[in-house]
Amino acid sequence: MESAKMQEHEGDPGLIGNTMLSAWDIVTVVIYFILVMATGIYSMCRPNRGTVAGYFLAGRFMWWLPIGASLFASNIGSEHFIGLAGSGAAAGIGVGAFELNALVLLQLLGWVFLPVFIASGVNTLPEYTRKRFGGRRIQTYLAVLSLILYIFTKISVNMYSGALFIQQSLRVSSLYLSISVLLLLTAVCTVVGGLAAVIYTDTLQFFIMIGGSFYVMIKGLQAVGGYSELQTKYLAAIPSQLVANTTCGLPRTDSWRMLRAADPTTSDMPWPGFLLGQMPSSIWYWCSDQMMVQRVMAARSLSHAKGGTIFAGYAKLLPLFIMVMPGMISRVLYPDEVGCVDPEECYRFCGSRISCTNSAYPKLVLEFLPSGARGVMLSVMLSALMSDLTSIFNSASTLFSMDIWSMCRPRASTREQLLVARLFIVILVVFSIVWIPIIERTQGGQLYIYIQAIAAYLAPPIAAIYCLAITWKRMNEPGAFWGLVVGCVTGLVRMTLDFYYGEPACHELDTRPLLLQKFHYMYFATFLFWLTATVAFIVTMVTAPPESWRLIRTTFFTRYDQGERPDDQDSKKQTLTDLHFLALAESCELPAKVSHTTRPLSCCQRLCNWVFGFDDSEKAQNQASVMQQHITQLRTLHQADWERHLLNTMLIIIVIVTLVAFTYFSINPFTEEEVNDIQRKSLEKLGYKDFL
Repeated sequence: MESAKMQEHEGDPGLIGNTMLSAWDIVTVVIYFILVMATGIYSMCRPNRGTVAGYFLAGRFMWWLPIGASLFASNIGSEHFIGLAGSGAAAGIGVGAFELNALVLLQLLGWVFLPVFIASGVNTLPEYTRKRFGGRRIQTYLAVLSLILYIFTKISVNMYSGALFIQQSLRVSSLYLSISVLLLLTAVCTVVGGLAAVIYTDTLQFFIMIGGSFYVMIKGLQAVGGYSELQTKYLAAIPSQLVANTTCGLPRTDSWRMLRAADPTTSDMPWPGFLLGQMPSSIWYWCSDQMMVQRVMAARSLSHAKGGTIFAGYAKLLPLFIMVMPGMISRVLYPDEVGCVDPEECYRFCGSRISCTNSAYPKLVLEFLPSGARGVMLSVMLSALMSDLTSIFNSASTLFSMDIWSMCRPRASTREQLLVARLFIVILVVFSIVWIPIIERTQGGQLYIYIQAIAAYLAPPIAAIYCLAITWKRMNEPGAFWGLVVGCVTGLVRMTLDFYYGEPACHELDTRPLLLQKFHYMYFATFLFWLTATVAFIVTMVTAPPESWRLIRTTFFTRYDQGERPDDQDSKKQTLTDLHFLALAESCELPAKVSHTTRPLSCCQRLCNWVFGFDDSEKAQNQASVMQQHITQLRTLHQADWERHLLNTMLIIIVIVTLVAFTYFSINPFTEEEVNDIQRKSLEKLGYKDFL
């Protein structure tokens, strides 16, 4: 029986167990698609999809629940289910620290960064740097770098992880065939209603993800005997095939400790590096990344925006329990497959000679859950995948059309910008697919660690400049630009070395340069953040200060300043463009009467206009005018007293919750002697005597 199973794996590597979907699973997935498409069609019926604010910022009429749900769903992609569970299976709960730090950083966005972005009246974050510093080189640089980061850390990783799940659930042997199916599904399910469509579908998929993943967690805990039993059994989850003269395959002694020892040669989550290095990287993601900030900028008021960050912050408590721990449960249930270390054994089980931990969540779902429930979880994975991809595509197209295309064609019409934004997505997908083979060979098979490492090499300079721009009024354009350049070059050098040498397998000798062996990527992120800040400070102090008017509503301390800016005229011209009065953009005046052409449109033209949201009718112009008046009011940052007091109280509570969670999960419930005793007994059962 065992040999037959091994032959099956040898002939078809990468396919694990009986993963065929039943009729009930397929029915569940079909129902899911009907719900998503219905939500998408509803969002397409909203007005003003043919305007910049309507398409890219949902008209800024969203309330706190969809904002918070979209923040969570846009962040939680299929790479989180695959990557967080995989890292949990490989190294314990340490990876959960990346999720808990979002509780506080989301509030940093809501209380510090977002009020400045709203008051400045920008649509994109690179556009903010043009208002803050002047010139276009920083705006263009950040737009291009953000697109590169989207390809390296978001789109390609999402495609790879989603394809991995589809490959195993549908028994498709080719990863690239899975990716093709994945792209087709995304294209079918992605509606063209702009950010509003993304937020509405994200809200639906938020509840699907939470409900389905909670079910998996509960069933998994029942299977292993509860949380306390999981703690012990995980430490004993050792594969039967080990590599001689190594401890590879044995769970870490600090598996149940979140923030770990400071020594980077023995710790994969050094606490000084996390607090001082990972935090800056995460500030980029949560506070100055277009994909995240764009959702909060769609709020109908500053209070609703802050309410959304509070809601999303509490939701970020969940991944530790519904993603990381199921990965650990999967290793307990399938130690030979998920915990394999022998390259040939791993290849038989999952088609990879590096590690099979990325298969932890798919294996748990597809082999452990009963018929029908597997279809629900396939829907959950597709929810995570599509919510993330649609969010990325929307934000990336916003950056390209608003910051790069507008520089090439300053007089581009709104219709042209929206069409270019959609066409750019195709190019973005091609580049992302080309990068996928690199992901398969990096970071010891831990997908989530790959994402964090790339962010640590490229994100700290961006975070440093945005932090200085918002809090230091003396900061000027040369300082920001040269700080970014020095930081980016330094980060690219480290990233290139990392890809060139690669991370050795557990049983292989580490022959990399000392810079890679001893300098953990989190410590490098710390160095990179402060290097950028230092260069920016020095250059700023030896050059002229910025013009005083550039500080109006562009720093935290001047966010309420209602003074006139010379570049406010640009906003008025954009308003006229959104109202389809292109011929009057020069004079910035509205006529009493407007004549319209009465030439009838063909059926094809009417269909295209409906799909893309182009509407020149008087009703649409009136709706756009109301929207612009609302946006003008929004920029005053008005909050009722009761809203402000309630939100500030909730802010204090969530900070306390974060500190308590980090403290509790950073205390190891086992001593090293207790761990060794547990693992020694497990090894003796497997036939290994005196292994430890």
